Amino acid sequence: MSDAVPIVIYTRTECHLCDEAEATVREVADETDVPVDIDLVNVDTDDELREQYGERVPYVYVDDRPAFKFRVDADRLREKLTAARE
Repeated sequence: MSDAVPIVIYTRTECHLCDEAEATVREVADETDVPVDIDLVNVDTDDELREQYGERVPYVYVDDRPAFKFRVDADRLREKLTAARE
């Protein structure tokens, strides 16, 4: 997936907003036919990440840039994925 858009989602265990964020990213990627490479990072498994992000998850990076916190806006994500492919 070398041309896939990298997406990192910082999550926590049993986080419904994190699940929603991942689902939205996958749905928008499918709709736009833009390949994505999703990396789910559980902040609970790393003391530094837990301290850095705490309860501020999900935190989503698109193409190595901070993009969303708490909720992923499907329309804005669509724009970001399209722009990343250009």
